[in-house]
Amino acid sequence: MLKKQLGNTSIQAPPIIFGGNVFGWTLNEEESFKMLDELLDRGYDMIDTADVYSRWADGVEAGTSEKIIGKWIKDRRVRDKITIATKGGSSMQQGGPKNTSKNYILKATEDSLKRLQIDYIDLYFTHSDDGETPVEETLEAYQELIKAGKVKHIGASNFSHSRLQESLDVAKEKKLPKYEVYQPEYNLMARENFESWGRRFSRENNLGVTPYFALASGFLTGKYRKPSDFEGKDRKMFAEKYLNERGLKVLAVLDKISKKHGVSQAAVALGWLMERPGVTAPIASATKSSHLDAFQEAIELQLTGEEMNSLLRASEY
Repeated sequence: MLKKQLGNTSIQAPPIIFGGNVFGWTLNEEESFKMLDELLDRGYDMIDTADVYSRWADGVEAGTSEKIIGKWIKDRRVRDKITIATKGGSSMQQGGPKNTSKNYILKATEDSLKRLQIDYIDLYFTHSDDGETPVEETLEAYQELIKAGKVKHIGASNFSHSRLQESLDVAKEKKLPKYEVYQPEYNLMARENFESWGRRFSRENNLGVTPYFALASGFLTGKYRKPSDFEGKDRKMFAEKYLNERGLKVLAVLDKISKKHGVSQAAVALGWLMERPGVTAPIASATKSSHLDAFQEAIELQLTGEEMNSLLRASEY
């Protein structure tokens, strides 16, 4: 499997990074272990998680995803075979305030290390900028963590253009750690933010780009086509907003291209994203072994220029 270097980091990521939000949410611990085993067997050796996963699941506390991954790493003895990305800065309570203060980030990182049962985190993201903490204070926390060997590289997710620019400027001026990876929401249904400034910014600063919600919370798999399809589904809160004229237009084009190539709609959506300028490796999740087949289809898929453009036209914003 051809690996992709993430920005200036030492991390070589697979072409698709597995999203660990499903662990403890749509997959229980036993199912998660089976999925993690298969991921490693297939070569998908980078997992993206966060301290808040899976706080939105009924009866499941935040931190469950990290705990399951940690148990699996310890049980299988695979720390040296897996790359772990996790995040901090969002509230562990649903709807709570974000916090990127130095003390909070230091404690959040220690808590993640304990849940993951590992000595260091390969890539640690500021999950959500609180907009108030001086960026220098946040970066000073990472300086301590990197010096102590507890974090190897850092990245930023859900940042405004101005705050991310300020963070890079301060890092250079104060000789503090620099964000090396940017994690935006980007997919066929959510294009505007990344395409308006994120792509150019990432290129200018040589940032690796790992978009989340690559399949628009499952909408781009084609399984949600009418309101009743969402009933009883865990991802309703994230995906139902796409069920509109634009969304159905995108699904129609995905249907046409997937049928032509004999692959899934998910594979086409992932293939499109992987080919978009500025993207290093998208993040996608799966709950079944068969879903991972779409990953391989996407990696092998060769979309024509006209197919790429037809998806661009259908998803115009």
